[in-house]
Amino acid sequence: MRNLSILVSLLVLSLAACTPPAPTTPAGSVARYSSDAKFDDVRDDVERAILAKGLVIDHTSFVAKMLDRTGKDLGSDKKLFADGHGQAFVFCSAAVSRKTMEADAHNMAFCPYSIVLYSTAAEPKKVYVAYRRALPDVDALLDGIVREALRIKDEKK
Repeated sequence: MRNLSILVSLLVLSLAACTPPAPTTPAGSVARYSSDAKFDDVRDDVERAILAKGLVIDHTSFVAKMLDRTGKDLGSDKKLFADGHGQAFVFCSAAVSRKTMEADAHNMAFCPYSIVLYSTAAEPKKVYVAYRRALPDVDALLDGIVREALRIKDEKK
């Protein structure tokens, strides 16, 4: 019995010493595109594409600047984004939201929508534009906006 107790104790200590795995993005939960254009140009193009759909940007969140500003307080000096280039446009579509919520009122969890754009510290000259996948109608709207902003032609099937 004593050996079993020692074995269990060693097992518990071994598990406690293990570092938990870093969280990862579930496969397919984020759609991501990239561009070699300048960050400010991509940002302006994304903003124009949102407005061209008759949508209103409710909020622009400057995520990279917030992380740069708070990193030291959180004990980290790791640079994640290049030159503070990381922000999110938050907006909604009354037409798409109404359609999805009439189908199921619980779809409110998908609203508002956001499109993020950023340049990583590792790839400062590349601009990524991404959004969280949600419902088919929402995905179609967001994908259309991103493709328009990045001038990606729809492929004929």
